[in-house]
Formats: sequence, C-alpha cells, structure tokens
Amino acid sequence: MKKLLHILALVVLIISCENKDRPPKPSNLISKDKMESILYDLYVINAAKGVNRKLLEDKGIVPETYILTKHQIDSAQFTESNAYYAFDPDLYKSIVEKVKNRLEKDKKTFEDLDKKADQKAKRRRDSITRVNEQRRDSIKKALKEEVSN
Repeated sequence: MKKLLHILALVVLIISCENKDRPPKPSNLISKDKMESILYDLYVINAAKGVNRKLLEDKGIVPETYILTKHQIDSAQFTESNAYYAFDPDLYKSIVEKVKNRLEKDKKTFEDLDKKADQKAKRRRDSITRVNEQRRDSIKKALKEEVSN
C-alpha cells in the first residue's frame, strides 16, 4: 500500500511538472512596443501609488483603469498578451529591459532637472543674501554718518 502511494505521488509529480505548451496567440495580441509602453505606465503609476496614494484617490484616478483607458485595451486583452509574452522568458526580458532603460533615462532627466532647480534656488538665496548684506551695510553707513554729524 505504501509503495502504491509513493508510485502515485511520483506519477502526480511528473504530470504536474510536464512542460506546458505555449499559450495560444491571442487574436488581439498587443504589439511588443505597445506592451512596453503599457508596462512602463504600470511601473510609473505603481511608483506614484507608493509615493502618494492619497493624491491619486483625491483626483479620482484608478491606476489600472487609467492605463487600460489610455492604451484603449481591456484587462482580458492585457492578461492574454502578457501571458503570451511571459511564456518566452527571453522575449519578455527584452521588453522589460527596454522599460527599465526608459525608466533609468527618465530618472536621469528628472535628477538633472532637480539639480538645476536646486542650483537656481541657491542662486536666488545667494542674491537675497547679497541684497540683505548691502541693506545692512547701508544702514551701518547711515548710522555712522548720523553719529559723526
């Protein structure tokens, strides 16, 4: 009896590990470029949700609905296309790598903009400091002239 259970468990294990066939190509398959754009938007919106979910809720934005509407697709089409591409790890990896490169490029752009804004703010603070110093100096000078008169 115990031997039969071991054999049955082994058969179940072998069947469950069977290499499944590729999902059928959906009739409304999303192109690789569009899939890349969708995944990019998903990553960005998920990051936004993590940073300030309350702001999205206040604006009435439902991230998943927003992305589906923006790309004019439905959730079933996305799910089927995603499963189709994900079955081929090399293909899916290439799509995700493009998304990653795009995110890194955008990150660098925003960091550069942030750095420029910081430099502009520093120049503004420096100019305000100079004006204040000139004002103090003019007040000191006026007080000295008043005392000497």
